[in-house]
Amino acid sequence: MAAPLFPVNTHRHDPYRTFKFQVVIDGKVVAGLKKMTALKKKTEPVKWRASNDPSHERVMPGGTSYEPVTLEQGLTHDPVFENWANLVNNIEGDAAMSLKNFRKDIIVNMLNLQGQVAISYKLFRAWVSDFQALPDLDAGTMNSIGIQTITLQHEGWQRDASVGEPTES
Repeated sequence: MAAPLFPVNTHRHDPYRTFKFQVVIDGKVVAGLKKMTALKKKTEPVKWRASNDPSHERVMPGGTSYEPVTLEQGLTHDPVFENWANLVNNIEGDAAMSLKNFRKDIIVNMLNLQGQVAISYKLFRAWVSDFQALPDLDAGTMNSIGIQTITLQHEGWQRDASVGEPTES
C-alpha cells in the first residue's frame, strides 16, 4: 500500500493550493504579494566514455544551476522591492552599492487553506538582478492593477525539514 499523502491529516486527499503563500524578506512578510515563479534547478549531464568501454557513453551529474525567481507585488507604499534593488545598484553610483547587505536569505512559505505554514523553503544569498518599479501605464484601462516585480538570482534553496504538516481542524 502506498504511503499516505498527508500522514497527520489522513482525511485529506487534495494537494496544497498555490494561491496561499508568503515570502519573508528581512524577517517581514512581503505585503501585497501576487505571484512567485517556481523554484527550479537543473543539473547538467556530463557524458564520458573510457577507451575500453563499449561504444556507448556513460552519463554522470555535473554542475547544478538554479533558475532565477520573480516576485510580483501589487503597487503600494511598501518599499521592500525598491530598497533591496537599490542595494545592488543605484543612481548614486558604485560607491553607494552595499556589498554587505545586497544578498539576503529569504523564506517561502506554502500555507494550507487555514493559513498555517505547511511547507517552507529557504533561498540562499538572493539578490535583485531586475526591478520594475512601475508597470505600463494606460489611461484607457480602469480595471488594471499596478504591479512591481523583482527578479532574484540566488545560490540555491532548501526545504526546512523542521516545518511539519500542521493539524487541520
